[in-house]
Amino acid sequence: AMKNPVPQAASLLLEKLMLLVHVRPLLTGSGGETMPPAPSDYDSSCFKRGDLLEVPRTLFIHFGIYLGENRVAHMMPDILPTFTDDRQQIQQVVTNKRLILGVIARTASVRVDTVEDFAYGGSILVNHMDRLFEDQVLANEEAARRAEELVGATAYSLLWNNCEHFVTYCRYGAAVSLQTDKFCETVKMIIRDQRSVLASVLVGLASIICLGLAPSTTLPTIFIPFLLWMAG
Repeated sequence: AMKNPVPQAASLLLEKLMLLVHVRPLLTGSGGETMPPAPSDYDSSCFKRGDLLEVPRTLFIHFGIYLGENRVAHMMPDILPTFTDDRQQIQQVVTNKRLILGVIARTASVRVDTVEDFAYGGSILVNHMDRLFEDQVLANEEAARRAEELVGATAYSLLWNNCEHFVTYCRYGAAVSLQTDKFCETVKMIIRDQRSVLASVLVGLASIICLGLAPSTTLPTIFIPFLLWMAG
């Protein structure tokens, strides 16, 4: 049993709500814009087209599919595709405002960036998830083709349609998120602990944001079915 679930719950919930799958750490310069990444050396010659790339962060992992020629396809929350089809404008560095508004509006884009921009100075793991889906791994070319077909604007959800769902669909043929599963299991354990009042409140707030419930819905109406579902 979890000895002291509330601090861990608060940390997990806040981290997920403050952008579960954001690509770049929210380092800001003037105007709150995302600062460009420092130059990094990545040997992309060791990557094969269709490889699944992972970049571990502090409390989450960001995912992409390598397309060859130092290019990575990955999903990123972004509000801009809602307002324009200008690919040149959309391809510019995603600012914090665009990213946060994308999460709120539940919109994103599958975009193609360089390995350097995708990794943002982090270490890269290659096909690390294959061991968990060894019987489902598609051919590398099929994985890359799927990723390329999905490039462009798409629906987005912190829990139900994020960057991990994108890559697992491309490489394994099924959209799943182990991070989401772990998060939900942690929340279930917390809900079952009658002492976790604070965590229960945070879960209710998370349901409003992550599940996209209407602002007019009353809190009791939200909390009761959501908590019952999570504890079931």
